[in-house]
Amino acid sequence: MGDWTTWLEQYGYGLIGLAVFLEILALPLPGDMMLSYTGLFVYEGKMNWILSILSAGAGAAASVSLSYWIGYRLGKPFLIKYGHRIHLGEKQMARITLWFEKYGDKLLFIAYFIPGVKHFTGYFCGITRMPFRRYALYAYTGAIFWVSLFISLGKVLGPKWEAYHSTVNQYMIIFGIASALLTLVIYLYRKHKRQILASLMDLLIKGVRQFNSLGKVKFLVFASFVVFVMLISLMLGLIQDFLAHEFNQFDEVASYVVLSIFGPGWHGLMNGFTQLGSIYLYGPLLILTAVWIALHARQKLLELSFLLWVVIGGEVLDEGLRMLFHRPGPVEAGTRLFNTFPSEETLTTMIVCGFSAFLLLRHYSKKLIRIFVTVSVLLVCLLVGISRIYFHVQYPSDVVAGYVFGGVWVSLNVILLEVLRKLQTSEAAPA
Repeated sequence: MGDWTTWLEQYGYGLIGLAVFLEILALPLPGDMMLSYTGLFVYEGKMNWILSILSAGAGAAASVSLSYWIGYRLGKPFLIKYGHRIHLGEKQMARITLWFEKYGDKLLFIAYFIPGVKHFTGYFCGITRMPFRRYALYAYTGAIFWVSLFISLGKVLGPKWEAYHSTVNQYMIIFGIASALLTLVIYLYRKHKRQILASLMDLLIKGVRQFNSLGKVKFLVFASFVVFVMLISLMLGLIQDFLAHEFNQFDEVASYVVLSIFGPGWHGLMNGFTQLGSIYLYGPLLILTAVWIALHARQKLLELSFLLWVVIGGEVLDEGLRMLFHRPGPVEAGTRLFNTFPSEETLTTMIVCGFSAFLLLRHYSKKLIRIFVTVSVLLVCLLVGISRIYFHVQYPSDVVAGYVFGGVWVSLNVILLEVLRKLQTSEAAPA
């Protein structure tokens, strides 16, 4: 972006307006980044904040207007003639036209945050003959909001903008996709409102009946649900604290306590505890659980399927969460780890050990054995987390987040397994 900053210093407001104009017309220009660099110039006092927003907004408004009128002039005959090349025939075009007439204006506002979408909405709105006044209301408003947001982010973050740009961009993409999904849900709800409400009422009635028919496992399902709700609350609190950067004091105090209790003499043992959060424990434990299910469980296929689903789904959840939060970890021996929130080791240990223990003890009646296994699982999870803090490869907040996210996944799947187990038993019972 070196050339961009040089040109921006020379040509200022005219350049940012032209760049946004060309970018929305579908030219391969990094619009979000250019706007943020403009905000950085505002922070440095080289440009005026209001004038920057007005010039970028004018460029965006001119671009979306031009794209609309291009689409309007080309019209449906053009798309019908050449649409087959991008798998758009007359039937698909009719559906798109109907959808754009009803809900296209809502998409216009959020399209600026969805990569690739903002470049084509204007053309489609013109082709589908959306009234220009209606189009302009949403397109111009969305354009002003988009340019204002990214220029303001550059202005507020200042020199730190480059360090946080990828994270901000990531959240903007998530915001755009989430907004699009919300629009789709609203559309489906309005279209099928009566059927959805009827289905929800029917599901609620069935759910109450099924819960009352759970018998002995009713308490287990209820307890799992309570744990699930409590962990969800903790999870939301952790996410809020993460976004507000409020972990510093907790991490400092927790690290100090761990290193005070476990001095240099614990180094060898801590290496052993680290291995508890690895395949050396996971592998034998999963094999043991699978063999136990095959020998003792009545619904073998259901439990084996759930074991596989929980482990694979937990791994996907772990990777997705760490990529989403993208937190730089502590610096150890001159090396910094990334994507440490939540801790991969504590989350995976919680999932594998917790769910395996549940399946092993589900049909085991001796209380002392149950207590021993439960305490052992909690101790293993605790030692894995302490070893991560001891070797300074993850923050204490990373470790805690791994426990919480892993606990949410385990408790949710315990509830699902027990409900499906009961449904399967009910279906198999003679009428």
